[in-house]
Amino acid sequence: MAVSQKPDNVAAVMKVFAILEGLAERREIGLSELSQRAFTSKSTAYRFLQTMKELGYVTQEGESEKYALTLKLFELGASALENVDLVRLADAEMRRLSESTHEAIHLGALDEDRRHIIYLHKYDSQFNLCMQSRIGRRNPVYSTAMGKTLLAWMEPERARQVLESIDFVPHTEHTLTSVEAVMDELPTICTEGVAEDREEAELGVRCLSVPVFDRFGQAVAALSLSFPVVRYDAQKRAEYVRLLHQAGERISEGLGFHDYAFAGAAETA
Repeated sequence: MAVSQKPDNVAAVMKVFAILEGLAERREIGLSELSQRAFTSKSTAYRFLQTMKELGYVTQEGESEKYALTLKLFELGASALENVDLVRLADAEMRRLSESTHEAIHLGALDEDRRHIIYLHKYDSQFNLCMQSRIGRRNPVYSTAMGKTLLAWMEPERARQVLESIDFVPHTEHTLTSVEAVMDELPTICTEGVAEDREEAELGVRCLSVPVFDRFGQAVAALSLSFPVVRYDAQKRAEYVRLLHQAGERISEGLGFHDYAFAGAAETA
């Protein structure tokens, strides 16, 4: 992190963050290495570290030169993440998807009984022929791409328990109507990072969905793109999956998750 040719106050802040980054990369790290990372003298780095110690962000073992971070930074980060509003965070990515595809975009999560998806936010299709939906509406998990997405990231035993508590109702001739039919799809969804509703909830409408993860790696929501089958082709599907994965990754990063494994694969799809 270069700090030359910066005003003194800006350079000082950059040095502090260079020290913090060094501390974050190693469980314990010495004064000499920290001063090199911050492009500053050992005496200056020492002064910064002493202030960080006084504030509770850094600890030092005895009188050694080895320093380590405390959990105070984690506490700050956790507090910030608790204040992140999922819908507000997702809105920009959903708007970008809407502008790119002109199709219907939805954000959904499981309701209290985990047997239904509830729509939290949406962007309507810009075409006349489109899926009809409303915020707050509930749909069964087994017949929706978002529902299958969130089932796929449950423990298999838990997903099975949820499905066994459901009375399957065939909404269309394509609706999956058994526990095993849904369970059979879940491993592939996890591997590919995308679930699909193939006219299972509404005739003439297909839907693709990807997960949104919180900082613990839990799938807390799903993002979907819906379109009529008359506008479907394999090449367009691949592009939709790529765009969904990029959006899912950005939203997850905003929630503190930085290991969205599907985004890279989607870019080469």
